[in-house]
Amino acid sequence: MHSASNSPAEKPALSLGRIAIHGVLLIAVLLYLVPLVVMLLTSFKTPEDISTGNLLSWPAVITGIGWVKAWGTVSGYFWNSIMITVPAVLISTAIGALNGYVLSMWRFRGSQLFFGLLLFGCFLPFQTVLLPASFTLGKLGLASTTSGLVLVHVVYGLAFTTLFFRNFYVSIPDALVKAARLDGAGFFTIFRRIILPMSTPIIMVCLIWQFTQIWNDFLFGVVFSSGDSQPITVALNNLVNTSTGAKEYNVDMAAAMIAGLPTLLVYVVAGKYFVRGLTAGAVKG
Repeated sequence: MHSASNSPAEKPALSLGRIAIHGVLLIAVLLYLVPLVVMLLTSFKTPEDISTGNLLSWPAVITGIGWVKAWGTVSGYFWNSIMITVPAVLISTAIGALNGYVLSMWRFRGSQLFFGLLLFGCFLPFQTVLLPASFTLGKLGLASTTSGLVLVHVVYGLAFTTLFFRNFYVSIPDALVKAARLDGAGFFTIFRRIILPMSTPIIMVCLIWQFTQIWNDFLFGVVFSSGDSQPITVALNNLVNTSTGAKEYNVDMAAAMIAGLPTLLVYVVAGKYFVRGLTAGAVKG
């Protein structure tokens, strides 16, 4: 006779609720994937194929001319977005880590009030900072420059990165920091040797969050940049809304795919770290 422990685990019963959940998830997947499939197929079609076929039809002739034309149009703006996004992400994450470290482990009189005021920045709409930011950039001589956009994104993102790091760091036992201070370790030594090695999950959260927010930003890009300093989101809007002659939908779709590829790549490579780090911060905070 075989014991009950050797029997295979019973499969969960197929209930109405389970069917409903899977049905909703399937609909959600289709709603997200169908536009992506349409964009991808259209980008490889010829203008004649687009005018005669339907949106979901396979290209009669697969051609990359749309991608070549799109890259020729937006390549400069693509590198603008890289030069804006990478420094802004790294700077805002680094400063947010230090802010979170101070607010969670080196509390000072009024630190809770300071954190509350900083947290208020998370709820400020983009539109409310346009005028003060424009005035500040003008005074600093950074209006309509890449450096000016980097500064705006760093300042606006600090509220979020500080919140993420602070909520993560409050879970670290105070005894760990106190013991290091008794051993003579200073502010930066504790941060570099003890806190930072434990921060990988929340660092990944901030990097992905900030990269997505800054890369996809349109409002700051269209307000604080002009001409050759514009990011790819603004260039994409200009490409779609301004055309001479016949509309080349394959070029528009290819340009949209080029603009969306970096964020898609980031989520594919580091998506699991985002969920893990965000959950850890939420539970421990």
